Amino acid sequence: MKHDRNIYLSNMALNEAIELYTSACARGEISLEDEVLQTVEALGRVTAEPVFASLSAPWFNASAMDGIAVNAASTYEASERRPVVLTKGKDYIIVDTGDPILDPWDAVIMVEDLVDLSEEQVEIRAAVSPWENVRPVGEDIVAGELILPAYHRITPIDLGALLSGGVNAVKVLKKPRVAILPTGTEIIEPGTPMEMGKIIESNSRVFEGTVIQCGGEPIRLAPVADDYPLLVETVKKAAESSDMVIIVAGSSAGTEDFTSRIVAELGEVYVHGIALKPGKPAILGKIGHAPVIGLPGYPVSSWVVFDTIVKPLLYTMQHQRPLQRPTAEAVLSRRLVSSLKNLEVVRVKLGKVGDKLIATPLNRGAGVTMSLVRADGLLEIPQSSEGFEAGTKVPVRLLRPIEEIENTVVVIGSHDLVIDLLADQIHTKWPDSGLSSAHVGSLGGVMAIVKGEAHMAPIHLLDETAGQYNMSYVKKLFPTFKGYLIRGVKRTQGLMLPKGNPKGVQGLEDLTRVDIRFVNRQRGSGTRLLLDHNLKIRNMDSEGIQGYDREMTTHMAVASAVASGTADVGLGVRSAAALTGLDFIPVGDEAYDFLVAESHIQALPVKRAIEALRSEAFKNKVLALGGYGVENCGEVITIE
Repeated sequence: MKHDRNIYLSNMALNEAIELYTSACARGEISLEDEVLQTVEALGRVTAEPVFASLSAPWFNASAMDGIAVNAASTYEASERRPVVLTKGKDYIIVDTGDPILDPWDAVIMVEDLVDLSEEQVEIRAAVSPWENVRPVGEDIVAGELILPAYHRITPIDLGALLSGGVNAVKVLKKPRVAILPTGTEIIEPGTPMEMGKIIESNSRVFEGTVIQCGGEPIRLAPVADDYPLLVETVKKAAESSDMVIIVAGSSAGTEDFTSRIVAELGEVYVHGIALKPGKPAILGKIGHAPVIGLPGYPVSSWVVFDTIVKPLLYTMQHQRPLQRPTAEAVLSRRLVSSLKNLEVVRVKLGKVGDKLIATPLNRGAGVTMSLVRADGLLEIPQSSEGFEAGTKVPVRLLRPIEEIENTVVVIGSHDLVIDLLADQIHTKWPDSGLSSAHVGSLGGVMAIVKGEAHMAPIHLLDETAGQYNMSYVKKLFPTFKGYLIRGVKRTQGLMLPKGNPKGVQGLEDLTRVDIRFVNRQRGSGTRLLLDHNLKIRNMDSEGIQGYDREMTTHMAVASAVASGTADVGLGVRSAAALTGLDFIPVGDEAYDFLVAESHIQALPVKRAIEALRSEAFKNKVLALGGYGVENCGEVITIE
């Protein structure tokens, strides 16, 4: 069956789309039913009406201290110079905190203020006033008093107040029922045997958890293939039985993207296409009483729309104010270019270097889930902006507590798998710390250190003249630089090849063969410099290498390209080849070290990173990868 390709209805500004949709939902008087729960079961629920106390707390006059209950009048003559002796039973009774204070007693003297004369008599040396050290009826709560207003989310402390006020059952809003429908012929459930062209469905599980965090009740439906009649029937039932419907995927402009057509057939589409990147093909509609939101299929696009539109709507349905993430001002570590068509949400890593919070952009791809896992904050590029230059101060919405971010070591430079091991070791040893990394190549890392935008720069720069790595290169590049080189690891670089080396590659000389497709590292990376050095000494022209201009930012990305068959060979570290099951031809060994400026060597994140590098746990994990040496790892050398 052939279907026409969809066309977006709009490229509406985000604020305009939210205002239009919120207004449309409000006209439908979206409201949740209520239910009565036992108070002890109401934690996290939203009150449906004001809650008043049925009982005063305390409901009797109670002793506030351990001591004796007395009639205050019997103590008035007591002083340091003229102590008064009181007799048990006649002048006082012994009480503990919380005991009732009944007539004729109207005050309590603390046990610390008594002088025991015998088991029957005590001496006091100060008078007390009527009702001193006595909690009067209703001191905390008075019967009939308001304990909680309507539409208040009940906290653990609230539970205590309700129970103390004699409220044993409370009327609350029912949790908003949110149907989550993953769609697509290509998706499969986790654990299903993988087939070419199939994708594991994970988006719905992310939203299932988020709905719970927002106080809702998720109803995750089984994935439905791109079958129009089946989708119509499923969406109709979901809208009838839920307070909101989330349709995952099918919102774009493909021939099998049916969401917009289905919502329009069953209800009304208010917005299709928002000036938001990622997240442009979002659909905002309603079927009957239920808001229906069509999310893009790409994980990051889908999350951005959910976070920006669905979460606030969920809170609004419960009469709650949407949670606002704290914002901090950060310095952008590298240039960000954007179009004028959309408001763009960029995921960033954060770390405090000196007195500056540094924001390093992560992969901006709409399908890169790990950019959300690694992100510390969100940076918005306004629709009216073409982006920001490096060094610009920008507002960032925080995804992690600022205390954790301030203890993060900012690592910008060359990529290696050991960076991930270092990050894990730091966080394991110091849970309040972390590692923020950006892969910009060795030269980019050196520049970040010089500009004060990183604590440490992993580098492997070969000085061809001196025949040495790192130290002489940095001194030649920046003669006045003052800092330190922290010894890292020795590693082997080489050619990564498909298992069995089907094309019989023997060495670098084979890269110019017409049947060989190469995949390269980015300009400024140490691996790229190593390649160019070897081409130079062999008198090889890079223009004769098919794929020389195809660039990757990590060794694993190069290995993945070879493993997937889109390249026949790539240059990278032995560990990346081993992890992806590739063959490996060594080209040379090199030093992978860390550059640190003099001004940051005493910073806590740097001290922790050095300690982690020196740890046996880290070294053992590195050696387990294969292709590394860890001699002198963590040694600090002054650059003179």
